[in-house]
Amino acid sequence: MKRKASSDVKSPAKRPTPKKPRGKKYILRLYVTGMTTRSRRAIQNIKKICEEHLVGQYDLEVIDIYRQPYLAEGEQIIAAPTLIKKLPLPIRKFIGDMSATEKILLGLDLRPKKQTRGRASRDSGKANEDEKK
Repeated sequence: MKRKASSDVKSPAKRPTPKKPRGKKYILRLYVTGMTTRSRRAIQNIKKICEEHLVGQYDLEVIDIYRQPYLAEGEQIIAAPTLIKKLPLPIRKFIGDMSATEKILLGLDLRPKKQTRGRASRDSGKANEDEKK
């Protein structure tokens, strides 16, 4: 039997987890009410998030519902500012000044959901303790 030299053996390479989904185009609409402080803050925050995490992969449309109320009618806007992620599906809505960056990233599927300890893992820990007794 022929053995491979240690330099020939390839170990599996670790793949870096992509921060940005490739090939997905994000269609975002931000509904604001005039140029209030809260509206300006929402615009600044969502632009910053998009520029940092969706470079070249997004279309952001800012809609003033005072000037164009007909654009908000079909979207069931109940508060402003409201961000609607039209694409990629599923459609998601975010209300507020977009300052909760981690929540926005999670809602845009740009961050993985954190693993939470469920009841099963707590119960299995108790079972292990009972077995030791």
